[in-house]
Amino acid sequence: MAMMAAEPLFIDTNILIYANVASAPFHQQAFDALTLVQQSERPLWISRQVLREFISARTRPQTFAKPSTPEVVIERVRYLEEQFQVADDNSLVTEQLIKLLADFKIGGKQVHDANIVATMLAYDIPCLLTHNIKDFKRFEKIIRIESIDNPK
Repeated sequence: MAMMAAEPLFIDTNILIYANVASAPFHQQAFDALTLVQQSERPLWISRQVLREFISARTRPQTFAKPSTPEVVIERVRYLEEQFQVADDNSLVTEQLIKLLADFKIGGKQVHDANIVATMLAYDIPCLLTHNIKDFKRFEKIIRIESIDNPK
C-alpha cells in the first residue's frame, strides 16, 4: 500500500515574525505551530515575497519590538532559506495573480495577499499557515487556511 505524501504548507510572513520575536503578540502560538509543522513530514514553503516582507518588518519599529540590526536580519533570512523551500516569483506566479485579479476583484494592498495565493497555486501548495485568516478568507475555495491556533 503506497503512502500518501504529506500536503505542502505555505508559511505566511506574520507567522515567521511572531515566531522570531519573543515580545511579539502570539509569539508562543506561532513558535509552537512552527515547531509542530517542522516536525511533521509536510514540505514547508515560503516565498521571496515573504522574505522581503520579513526584512521590511524586522528593520522598522514595531509596536512590540525595536528594529533588528541588518546583521541579525541577514542571519535570520539565511536561516529561513535553509529551513524552508523558497518559491521564486516567476511568470507562472504572475499568471496566477492575473487570474486572481479577474476572479476575485482585488486591488491595492490586497494584491500582496493575492500574490501569496498565486504563488501557492503556481507551486501546487494547497495549505496556508497564517494568523491573518480574514485577509485570506476570500480565497478559501481554492486554498485551505490553517491558523496558529489549530495547525494540522
